[in-house]
Amino acid sequence: MECLHCKGRMNRGTAPFSLDRKGYHVSWDAVPAWVCTQCGEPFFESREVELIQRALTELDRESEALASSGSSASKP
Repeated sequence: MECLHCKGRMNRGTAPFSLDRKGYHVSWDAVPAWVCTQCGEPFFESREVELIQRALTELDRESEALASSGSSASKP
């Protein structure tokens, strides 16, 4: 596999993934990925992307539930 950025060689490994989203920070230290031996750029396959998206959807749902329970708890 060839790196989309520098055309270097990609090897199977892991890479970190993090983002700030809707008031919270998400970080995974070692997501399976193809990693460029030249520039270090990761490439996540569709399976990993789908799992990340599912986890973010669930976090959004839980975060919304937490926020709404917190606002109703502060009402007299």
